[in-house]
Formats: sequence, structure tokens, C-alpha cells
Amino acid sequence: MNEFFDARLFTSATITLVVIMDPPGTIPVFLSLVGRKSREARTRAARQGVLVSLGVISLFAVGGEAILSYLGIGIPALQGAGGFLLLLIALDLLTGRGTTQPEVVEDVNVALVPLGTPLLAGPGAIAATIVFVRQANGHVGSYIALAAAIVAVHFLLYVCLRYSGVVIKLIKESGITLLAKIAGLLLAAIAVQLVANAVRGFISAA
Repeated sequence: MNEFFDARLFTSATITLVVIMDPPGTIPVFLSLVGRKSREARTRAARQGVLVSLGVISLFAVGGEAILSYLGIGIPALQGAGGFLLLLIALDLLTGRGTTQPEVVEDVNVALVPLGTPLLAGPGAIAATIVFVRQANGHVGSYIALAAAIVAVHFLLYVCLRYSGVVIKLIKESGITLLAKIAGLLLAAIAVQLVANAVRGFISAA
């Protein structure tokens, strides 16, 4: 029955990735970065950010273990790097420096950092994807199910970001400023947690 599609793996992978990548939770960060932009700019940033995330997750699904093994990188190192990167973005949001950059640069940053990676395609999502690839164990139906799960989660991410403009109509300009501070605080907390997980991983591996 699972020869062509592993429904159990699809369900498990979809739920796990949704919890880790948290599509609704990305809306505050997204709006704090591009809430003052035009609808076209927000749509473009949402599309680029999700495509970057999809590309990164797909890359690690296909050759994640080989890439990490070749570079001699473990998941804790990946968590630590992601944590420090998110911390830099959080500091920009908290100090307001992130809102004074030129539009072109800001749009690129939104697509690549922090949305595409490491917020969406972060260490947790990458590690989970690698684990699910191991569970597939060479079965074609399992690989198809995992690929479908990855695409489904990213479609949900795009829908959440694409229609986040509805929130802008409710919170206005002052709400976006407040949202930027809250998002910066949350990102800082996520960054610290990632670094803590990295340290814990290094200690347990020692």
C-alpha cells in the first residue's frame, strides 16, 4: 500500500515541519521587516523567502548528511551558527537599524536572511528533514511522501506570508513598530535557545 506513497511518513513529516517552521509565527517577523513596503514588495519578499527555504530544505533532503559529513559539520554547529545569525537580526530589529536600510538591500535580506534561512530553513527543520530521509530508508514511496510534505509546508508558509497584509490593515504604522520590537525580542530568545542547544549538543558529543 505504501509502495507509491507513504501516507504515514507524509503526515508525520508535515506535522513536524509545521510545528518547527511555524507558518503563523513567521508573520510578525515578516511584517516587522517589510510591513511598510508596498503590497508588490511584500508579495515578492514572501515568494523569494519561501523559495529560498524550499531550496535549502530540498538541498539538505537530497544530500544533507553527505554535505555535513564532507565539511565536518555537526547539527550543534549548525544550530550555533543559526543562533548567532538570528541574534544579529534581532539586534537590528530592537535598535531600529533594520528599518533604515535601502529598499533593495532590505528586500534581499528578507528573502535570504532571516526568513529563508535560518528562520524557516533553520537547524531544526534541516535536522528533522535529515531524520525523515533516514526513515525513508530507500523506499520510493517514502521519498515521494517526504517531498510532498516539504512542498505542502512551504505552500502553507507562502499563504501565511502572502496574505499577511490583512494584519497590516488592523495594526497600522504604530502597530508595525511595536511588532518589530516584539519580533526582535522573540528572535533573540530563539537565537539564545539555538546557541544553548548547540552547547548542549557539543557537551553530549564530547
